[in-house]
Amino acid sequence: MPDLGVRVEVRESHEELIEFDVIGRGRGLIAAEHVHTRATERYEVIEGTMRLVLAGREHLLRTGDVMETPPGTPHRQLPGPAGEGRVRVTVRPAGTTHEFLRRLASLRMPWGFPKPLDAAAIVRDFGHDGHAAKPPLRVQRALSRALLAAASREYLFVDEWDVAAPREAVFHAIAEARTYPEWWRPVYIDVEASGEPEVGKESRQHFKGRLPYHLHTRSRITRLERPHIVEADVDGDLRGHGKWTLTDTPGGTHVRFDWQVFADKPLLRVLTPILRPAFRWNHAWAIARAREGLEPYARRIAV
Repeated sequence: MPDLGVRVEVRESHEELIEFDVIGRGRGLIAAEHVHTRATERYEVIEGTMRLVLAGREHLLRTGDVMETPPGTPHRQLPGPAGEGRVRVTVRPAGTTHEFLRRLASLRMPWGFPKPLDAAAIVRDFGHDGHAAKPPLRVQRALSRALLAAASREYLFVDEWDVAAPREAVFHAIAEARTYPEWWRPVYIDVEASGEPEVGKESRQHFKGRLPYHLHTRSRITRLERPHIVEADVDGDLRGHGKWTLTDTPGGTHVRFDWQVFADKPLLRVLTPILRPAFRWNHAWAIARAREGLEPYARRIAV
């Protein structure tokens, strides 16, 4: 982690604990005051010195010294008076510490601190285990949610409805994308695919909604469990992941569609923060057309 002034060598890592050596002179994020919610952190100075500020009181640790920080205690780990040090850190329980270290190693932090969006993602992903001492965690979470929502191009949709048709017929209609222009009208204009659906099989789609644009995508089936689940990755003008889950009901089939999508078409990428409500309205309109067309089509092919 050159931007943070240190190198980290992980010695042991599992659910109970993680043990790692920190070598160098830490700065920036890792030297800021922070709190571990549930973990006890132990420090053993192997080489050099270390300053530990614990609940506002500073301690100078020399080679061979050991100290611990109890859960919930604000603290800072700072380099000693001169030279590089090597401090062996043990965190019990490990929690998400290993993942947190990997995240830090993957980021560019020229000033020693992550960029705003990276910092917001750190609060979102790791705040339950550890966080900055100030402001309060609830404030940090509120700010991170607002920042991520403002910058996000991600949409998460979950739609559920019942279809009065056998599950096998509904599964066929959904898994066989070439049928979409027949029943999911006028959303799907054209679908190209070769052969029967199977894991790894790709198809190409041309479709539109109520908004004034056409989209072209390519889908690849990633999971196919007849007649229960169809999952696919999508890229092109839209990039995302879709999952259809079908369950039997007394009157036919319950359909659930989980759709995670990123608006990667250049125009959509620019306008997403402004037009997010319109995109959700567009999705609702498209799903309404699926509700209208899936049942009569599935009933017809089931005869």
